[in-house]
Amino acid sequence: MAKNVFDILKERDFIKQVVFEDELYKKLGEEQVTFYIGFDPTADSLHVGHFVQLMAMAHMQKAGHRPIALIGGGTGMVGDPSGRTDMRSLMTAETVNHNCEAFKKQMAKFIDFSDGKALMVNNADWLLKLNYIDFLRDVGSLFSVNRMLTAECYKQRLEKGLTFLEFNYMLMQSYDFLMLFEKYGCSLQLGGDDQWSNILSGADLIRRKLNKPAFALTFSLLTTSEGIKMGKTAKGAVWLDPEKTSPFDFYQYWRNIDDNDVEKCMKLLTFIPVEEIKELTAHKDERMNAAKIRLAYEVTKIVHGQDVADSVMAQVNASFSNDSENMPKKELSSSVTDICDILVATGLTKSRGEARRLVDGGGVKIDDFAVKSDYQLSDEIKQKGSFVLHKGKKVHLLIEIK
Repeated sequence: MAKNVFDILKERDFIKQVVFEDELYKKLGEEQVTFYIGFDPTADSLHVGHFVQLMAMAHMQKAGHRPIALIGGGTGMVGDPSGRTDMRSLMTAETVNHNCEAFKKQMAKFIDFSDGKALMVNNADWLLKLNYIDFLRDVGSLFSVNRMLTAECYKQRLEKGLTFLEFNYMLMQSYDFLMLFEKYGCSLQLGGDDQWSNILSGADLIRRKLNKPAFALTFSLLTTSEGIKMGKTAKGAVWLDPEKTSPFDFYQYWRNIDDNDVEKCMKLLTFIPVEEIKELTAHKDERMNAAKIRLAYEVTKIVHGQDVADSVMAQVNASFSNDSENMPKKELSSSVTDICDILVATGLTKSRGEARRLVDGGGVKIDDFAVKSDYQLSDEIKQKGSFVLHKGKKVHLLIEIK
């Protein structure tokens, strides 16, 4: 007998909060459930913060359920106040549409949209056509302002001032769930735990307005063992778009995470069986490096494909064996000769100040020689036309002078 997907999500530590758990468990075990997750197009790429939700969708689909990826072409025009201390910048319709198209291409790597196995829907189709008076009478009359103001998603914004524009967001997201229920029989909304108030209000709207069962379930956010959101580096967010975060940098991000976060990330972000994960992460010593390598490879394979993952692995292995033929490469203008400028130009540091501190700490080598912050490229290296730049023990780049 096939395993109930609820059990799969639970043993992999996805589930954070759920309502009507027994009823939902029975439903997931007995029938195909249409469910949805919403993605507001606040950028032109998904990032690792979306990764948990995409993987949950994939697990649900593998278990025979039907995903709806709801692109927020309408809600993106307002902006979600959840987890914000300031108001989001308003985007133009053109920007929102561009970002929606980028999301669609990336999601197809995770979800099978062929033959009606999954749907991709844009809430602009109904939200941008709403008659405001009708909406207030039909939906707004069912919401208590007192109750809304106690919601976690508004608390931070209340301290600095919550705009009426943002205050509408919960109603709009709830209306999305209602529309998807009526159009596609969607009875379950999933999302990150920071969306709990919004998701719960949608399920409540369906139950109150239609007197039909609807369910809400949230996932753990992708955080470190210290509770800090993962997916941020010195260069900024870790994106799923290879043009924004290179597959090599993407791999290295997972390869270098803290030992305490490896088991959690393996459960949430790969399809490795839980029993195997426990074996890989059983020893909290240098053997954890093998688990990190496996994690980085599997995650890179899921996001960028096996060929790219294999290529990155070859580059990584070449870096540690000084195999310059297969080592990751970057070009450098011949006019850049100062070591601090080199580190900034190659993207290994964000500023000269950061570069100077790194060099002074003994963390930089040119070929096999440690350098100081006053180092200038020698004529010999310029004539050779290339050199290997080492940052610490884990970053090794072949620099080609152009």
